[in-house]
Amino acid sequence: MFYNCDCIAGAGKYLADNSLDLIITDPPYGIGGDKLHKHYNRDESKVIDGYVEVAEKDYPEFSAKWLKEAERALRPGGAIYVVSGYTQLRHILNALAATKLQEVNHLIWKYNFGVYASRKYVSSHYHILYYAKRGGERTFNPNAFYADSEKNAGGGSLNYLDREDVWLINREYKPGKIKNKNELPAALLTKMLLYSSRENDLIGDFFLGSFATAKVALGLNRRACGFEINKNAFDYQMREMAKLRRGELLAGLRAPPPNRLVNKGKPLSATETAAIVENYQEMAASGWSKKSAVEKLSQTYGRGYWSISRMVAASPPPSAGVLFARLAE
Repeated sequence: MFYNCDCIAGAGKYLADNSLDLIITDPPYGIGGDKLHKHYNRDESKVIDGYVEVAEKDYPEFSAKWLKEAERALRPGGAIYVVSGYTQLRHILNALAATKLQEVNHLIWKYNFGVYASRKYVSSHYHILYYAKRGGERTFNPNAFYADSEKNAGGGSLNYLDREDVWLINREYKPGKIKNKNELPAALLTKMLLYSSRENDLIGDFFLGSFATAKVALGLNRRACGFEINKNAFDYQMREMAKLRRGELLAGLRAPPPNRLVNKGKPLSATETAAIVENYQEMAASGWSKKSAVEKLSQTYGRGYWSISRMVAASPPPSAGVLFARLAE
């Protein structure tokens, strides 16, 4: 399901309506990417030749056409991640706005060793535009990497931190190895795939390049398809794909422990609310701080910290009877 052709014509010919569960793609630079090495003294002796750039004047129309095909091919509820630099970002945003896709997040990928400049700030990030097709349930696995109660050394929620919209992920360097002009790191792709897809989902990439999206998708036991116009890159990467085993990356994944907040988001009954408030008042009367009491109640009742915190904040202070009883104990 990989095609050596232009993605716009190829998608129209080979992709059925509503057939893709997720798209992860990194479109051409639109900034003379085929000549960048001449400006930045890059050694591209190991880079596969034949990179096909899109002229800046053509970028708005080009973006509108391929994103329209992407929208058509996504299933209702399917999602797309578009990785972009800042130069042509406005054209991609305009093209997305012309579709019926709904914005979910505008993410920032911060990487190491940006493009050095002496008369302006160093460019060391990309934009990742996360959108979804309306009309169906969007896949999002909030505990793909961490359970809801896991903490870091400072007591912060690992789950919360991992789901912030700025991602610090280093680029991959492959000295001496044959590579594409631009490759997304496996860690970045793994993050998007685990949060936004399930095993056996069909993952599309309109600009395969190094086939990194397809390789990680297959390694995580997803299916993959896509397009690459550069015949040199296509032929080389198809030989590399033949070496892969589907699902081979699963064994290396970290398995998060079970969630503790099993009732988070579920409706609260009047009986449970009264029990939580009563328990809190008893704990407060015994000298527990509000934070410690709420954390304990969160674990006991399997509900979120802030849900418990709001509940007890609205409750009356402990009665004299409760205080007396606790003091007598």
